[in-house]
Amino acid sequence: MALAHKKSSLPVSEERRRFQRVKVHLLGRYMLPDRREFPCQIINMSPGGLALLAPGIGNVGDRVIAYLDHIGRVEGKITRILDNGFAMTVGATARKRDKLAAQLTWLANRDILNLPEDRRHDRIIPRNPIAMLTLEDGTKMTCRIIDMSLSGAAIAAENRPPLKSLVLLGKVQSRVVRNLEDGFAIEFIHAQLAETLEDSVTAR
Repeated sequence: MALAHKKSSLPVSEERRRFQRVKVHLLGRYMLPDRREFPCQIINMSPGGLALLAPGIGNVGDRVIAYLDHIGRVEGKITRILDNGFAMTVGATARKRDKLAAQLTWLANRDILNLPEDRRHDRIIPRNPIAMLTLEDGTKMTCRIIDMSLSGAAIAAENRPPLKSLVLLGKVQSRVVRNLEDGFAIEFIHAQLAETLEDSVTAR
């Protein structure tokens, strides 16, 4: 799927959109000028702009900073208000736009080809890192979450469950994927939502 510049012979409404948008379903967070932060879901994106579903909507012209899974930090200005969201520009250098084009092509092809999830979710440290881990045999053990993302977590614990075994971190179904120096890493069976992630993994 190419992300080429559109030709100048297009109508004015299309001329403003200089890049072809692709449908992507990415989760993230964004901040409005008043510093309020909200979760969001991107519905389409190009190297020059994006449209997102969002609970908090600013005004046309407002500056927005967003952190998107697989993409990272982007910033721009709101260009129009949509039903349940808004569209915004993406301010970037030519080099960053080329990188975005490659990332979006990969994401679009991943959805078409059903490629496995990559591991570039932004990782965060929970406010309350202590969690309950339930092993495959029902045994419960207290552990500490080193960091986590929407797709998995690194766990510090004295005992390591067998690789590929199924566990529950809080109430999130997970699989042990590798050992770490002071614990092990798990991958969530289903990708989590940013706004409920911490409550889900620390649920007892």
